[in-house]
Amino acid sequence: MGRFSIKVYKEYFNFACAHFMMFTDGGREPLHGHNYRVRLQGHGPSLEGDVVFDFLHIKPIVKEICDVLDHKLILPEKAPGLSFEDDGAQNVKILTKDSSFSIPRADIAFVPIANTSVELIAAYFAEEIQKRALDSHGFRFSSLEVEVEESPGQSAVFATPSCEKGDF
Repeated sequence: MGRFSIKVYKEYFNFACAHFMMFTDGGREPLHGHNYRVRLQGHGPSLEGDVVFDFLHIKPIVKEICDVLDHKLILPEKAPGLSFEDDGAQNVKILTKDSSFSIPRADIAFVPIANTSVELIAAYFAEEIQKRALDSHGFRFSSLEVEVEESPGQSAVFATPSCEKGDF
């Protein structure tokens, strides 16, 4: 017996944002940006109503996650060597070993990852997709692969382990 999956990659699964990678010595690369694109393939535990998961349900989930990051500075909340201070004037001061700068809070997307590599951004998307599909539709992919492309021909893929109900 085979298994079924869905692949979804829409033109609007994209976000443009700024970021910088943190180095192990506490330094950082220069602030820069990318125009990211997202694709996914999700395997279902079984077919419900002859579908893995309705495309009408998955598309808004992915789009919502893209929208959270679109036109923001992505900051990794779990990065060692990176700290944040609220300056009391709706700005956030970002501190690294070698620099500090302030950005309006409204222009920042704090992401619960250790660095802003495309690999960890793909893992963040996979976790968010699983959480949101479960919360909004009671559905869990048995496995999920998310590809995030940071520039044409340059992407990373995160694949969840196969999971049973309650895992992930």
